[in-house]
Amino acid sequence: MAMFRRSPKSPSALRRRQEEIEKREAELREKLEELQRSIAAAPRVAEETARRQREEVHMRAKTGGNRLDVSFALQDKRFGDDDGSTQRHRPLRKERREGRIVFLLLVAALAAAVIWLMSLMHF
Repeated sequence: MAMFRRSPKSPSALRRRQEEIEKREAELREKLEELQRSIAAAPRVAEETARRQREEVHMRAKTGGNRLDVSFALQDKRFGDDDGSTQRHRPLRKERREGRIVFLLLVAALAAAVIWLMSLMHF
C-alpha cells in the first residue's frame, strides 16, 4: 500500500492558523502596552488639565469684569422692552385669535367631511 502525502510546498492549514494566532497575539500585546502607557500617564494628564483650567480661571479673575456684564445678552422680544412700546400684547393676541379661527375652520371642515362620508356609506 502506498500512502499519498501532500506536497510540502504549501503550508498546512494548521500552520497558517498558528501564524494568524501569533499575529493576533502580537497585536494584542502592542495594544495592551499602549493602554498600560496611557493608564500610567492618566494622572499626569489629569493634573495638567486641572492646572490649565486653574490658570484660565485665574486669568479671567485678574482681568476683572463679571460674566453677567455682557453686552450681547439675548433680548426677550415677547414683551417689547426695547422702546417701551404701548402695544405690548396686541400681536400675541392677534396671533392667538387667528389661530383659533383657523382651528375652528378645520374642525368645521372635518365635521362636514365626516357627515358627507356618513351619507355616502348609509350607516
